[in-house]
Amino acid sequence: MCIGLPMQVVEPRGESALCMYRGEQTLVDMMLVGEQPSGTWLLVFLYAAREVISEQKAMQIADALEAMSLAMQGETRFDHLFADLVGREPQLPEFLKS
Repeated sequence: MCIGLPMQVVEPRGESALCMYRGEQTLVDMMLVGEQPSGTWLLVFLYAAREVISEQKAMQIADALEAMSLAMQGETRFDHLFADLVGREPQLPEFLKS
């Protein structure tokens, strides 16, 4: 299984870019999304950018990954990482409704 990481472009370098996630810089292949300016958020799989995403989506993904890490450590208090879901009933997407 491959998990996508939200990374922010620090320095574009043509077909690649120096990107950051959790304080670590990584060289990312940009062939699928094209050159992007500094500050752009990307969803990165196996050192390759697959999608340009919003900062809000990047933060939601980062929070979900943090919650998964906490759960793997036995922690059960991570509702604050899903503030958009707490206190509401989940809704099925339209294409799954009959």
